Amino acid sequence: MSDLFSAAAEERLRATAPLAARLRPRTLADVVGQAHLVGEGRPLRRLVEQDRLTSAIFWGPPGTGKTTLALAVAGTTSRAFEQLSAVTAGVKDVREVIERARHRLGERDQGTILFLDEIHRFSKAQQDALLPAVEDGTLTLIGATTENPFFEVNPPLRSRSTLFRLEPLSHDDMRTLVMRGIEAEGAGADRDAIELLVDRSGGDGRQVLTSLEVACALAHPGRVALEHAEAALGTSALRYGRDDHYDVISAFIKSMRGSDPDAATYWLARMLEAGEDARFIARRIVIFASEDIGMADPQALLVAVAAAHAVEHVGLPEAQLNLSQAVIHMATAPKSNRSALAIWRARADVRDGTVGEVPPHLRDAHYQGASALGHGDGYEYPHDHAGGWVEQHYLPEPLVGRRWYEPSPYGFEEEITTRMQRRGSIDDGR
Repeated sequence: MSDLFSAAAEERLRATAPLAARLRPRTLADVVGQAHLVGEGRPLRRLVEQDRLTSAIFWGPPGTGKTTLALAVAGTTSRAFEQLSAVTAGVKDVREVIERARHRLGERDQGTILFLDEIHRFSKAQQDALLPAVEDGTLTLIGATTENPFFEVNPPLRSRSTLFRLEPLSHDDMRTLVMRGIEAEGAGADRDAIELLVDRSGGDGRQVLTSLEVACALAHPGRVALEHAEAALGTSALRYGRDDHYDVISAFIKSMRGSDPDAATYWLARMLEAGEDARFIARRIVIFASEDIGMADPQALLVAVAAAHAVEHVGLPEAQLNLSQAVIHMATAPKSNRSALAIWRARADVRDGTVGEVPPHLRDAHYQGASALGHGDGYEYPHDHAGGWVEQHYLPEPLVGRRWYEPSPYGFEEEITTRMQRRGSIDDGR
């Protein structure tokens, strides 16, 4: 009787579950996307079909099918399948899974696959608890993460796992998902509505199915039209999903670059109201200060770094004042990307082989025997000369005359141009 009620409850849950959960495939053949892993003859597919999958880490952005792949493996393998989430599971849960796996292996000669979602949320101690069972083959671990496993997964555990990188779904894959969703909902949809959902979901399969489900509800009992798709995406935008994160930060940076303090402040407000990480915003402002303002206003970097420190030491909501001040400073400052271009160009030249030996007069002469090698010979100490400057070359001989930094005529860089011209740097590249 208990099993009967449990089965009925599971059936009801399946019927009322979100569309993305209802459409999860049961085998690899039903998986949409990730053809480089699960296409015919591809590595993950071959390992699963032969039931020889060793421990693995699925790494990719949200909505690319990490959980889907793990459940498809569960539907294909003859091994027992257990699932934990690192958000809620602890060391005790891991040890219980390991104990059950040992019993299965000893009593029925059956292996166990443990799918651990959000593995990057496990502490070092929790990950270490898995290591012996993974090492001796008691468990086959499948870990899923949106974070770089080279930073978030312990090296011993990572070295015993095969890394599979999942990519955002292609437009064709997204259309396939949408068509399956429309069929599952028993609805119809106009082509322009489908294309809007696909275009706005950024390769996130879960996001496109969530938006489709909302659109179908808005259109019921009729077809999903463009207006329903737009409304559904608007509803999703209120949740500030992954697409909104990238779109809003892009608008924020471009508004500061375009010297519009009101627009920049508005996008800052959007991010803060959506719960965006204030440290992320502060990092972007610090980068912007050097990339888009640079030496046109050297104070911009100081203001940006001060705001970042304020976020760390004061925190929200008070740090919104510091962020606002910094954003307005960035937006109203004169703009120049010349210091950024200088390092980009110089590094590109170095990568391309534009190198040379350190000139003898610039070499280290602070050790015994250096003078015998000619190190430091002919070096002129600038502070011994009027104005703290003396004419001499500082580049390798083949590169004398090359120039990577060219100041703009804006802001403080106008003064820099005057200084460099006074010293002859603009004309001969010194």
